Amino acid sequence: MDRAPPRGTPRDAVGQRWLAVFAFQAALSAAASTFHLAASPRGRRHPLLGVPAGLLLALHPLLACAATGLLALAFLLSASPHPRPPPLRRRALATALLAAAGALFVAAAAAVLPEDAGWEAVAGLGFRGAVLGAVFAAHYFGRRRWLLQFPVVQRPLFYGLKMGLLPTGKRALKVSLQAFCLSFVLILLLPRQFRIGGSIGSQILTQISILIVTAGVSFCLEISHHFVQVVHTRRCSFAPPQSTAAAETNPTEFILETLEQSDPRSLIQYLAYQDLCVVSECNLEPWRRSAFFEESGETYKRIVTACLKPLEEFSSKITEALEEYQPHMITQQSILFSAFADSQICAWCARTLAGLTARSRQEDRYGVAQLTGCNAAVMTTLLSALVVIEVCLGKKTDPRHPGQSSGEDIRWVNFTTARKGTGIAIASTQRGGLRNKAHAMADVLRTSVYQIVSAFIDDLRGNAKPASLEKNWISEGRKPIYGSQAMLVQKLILFIEYHAV
Repeated sequence: MDRAPPRGTPRDAVGQRWLAVFAFQAALSAAASTFHLAASPRGRRHPLLGVPAGLLLALHPLLACAATGLLALAFLLSASPHPRPPPLRRRALATALLAAAGALFVAAAAAVLPEDAGWEAVAGLGFRGAVLGAVFAAHYFGRRRWLLQFPVVQRPLFYGLKMGLLPTGKRALKVSLQAFCLSFVLILLLPRQFRIGGSIGSQILTQISILIVTAGVSFCLEISHHFVQVVHTRRCSFAPPQSTAAAETNPTEFILETLEQSDPRSLIQYLAYQDLCVVSECNLEPWRRSAFFEESGETYKRIVTACLKPLEEFSSKITEALEEYQPHMITQQSILFSAFADSQICAWCARTLAGLTARSRQEDRYGVAQLTGCNAAVMTTLLSALVVIEVCLGKKTDPRHPGQSSGEDIRWVNFTTARKGTGIAIASTQRGGLRNKAHAMADVLRTSVYQIVSAFIDDLRGNAKPASLEKNWISEGRKPIYGSQAMLVQKLILFIEYHAV
């Protein structure tokens, strides 16, 4: 597990991971260079190139090293945890860097050319490598692969890489075949000097060699991209070492400063929320979680506030989409997509709040969770977010019996907006992924509420009257973002009775 950098340099955590990515790519290119040097014939001179084969092969590591740097730089410009695509200039620059990296990688294997090949043929080989890089860039941006997908289960680095080998090989073969066919057609449009001459047999052997080199380079590109995904989504511990003085005096200040002061939607913020969720749910570092419930309650309030803010913004955006009904749903769709863009952080926040609230039953020695009103704020926010998502999904909500619905009440409309009962059913096609995100987020919120209810089930059933529930578990004097306090109380009763689905 990675250790977060000292205070004042939070970006070093990401920088160290990019350094690991560059080292991995350099080792990969060095291994390919060594294999190519070992398999290539020596002692010959290319009559038209006029240089010894050894000198030509010596250029291979240098070109591979340059291509490694360009490849790492292209991933650095485009990799992001947030669904918003990189700006057009970044995408154009990343595409150019990927094309240049492919050209250098393939041109480094110029020794596969026959002895009668000239420098024009080497340039043509580099052109085919540039086509490979452009095809990879088209797949990279067209399939939104610049997004960092955080895994549900954290695995060791070796097993994380191992699980991606087979899918990486399949994608590499697909990309290499497409690039080889496209470059073979485009090379015919160039002057004859850029083509590879010789007999038909030698040309066939050269084309087979180029296909093998293209497949190898494509695999290097794909495995490098997979390594970026695995490395940058690993958990990073935002805490000082346990044996230091900072761990004894204020072990939570670093993660709080990162959550409050880091750039919104930045990778360092995603890693901070991920670490907070793991500490809240697991017993991996119980000393850190015990520091959350310090006597003054200030630390607990700051943590809860940092987690409530994304959920409140999420509910507000969906509420805005539901209230601003128009015959055409372009506006609603854009608002909904922007709301669910941060669904990963919202899921971590919901799980963190549920974990801390449930564990406060046994671990909160000073009662700060209840005395500061955080329990009521957490339950209100979770229930309000769940209700608004259910309405967004098309569930009918009866004001007299809020939350009671069945499978027949859910209606999906593709790129249309229609009023369903008291709410508005807004949906998108399967391709957009909005429906899947909404269902996933609803499951997370529902599980989070059940986690809290299960921890306090005795108290909740002993005081199951609506007045008592509203006083203890629904924020008084604070209107929920969506729905009324009575609606949330009735929804909470369904959870207490284990009837909320």
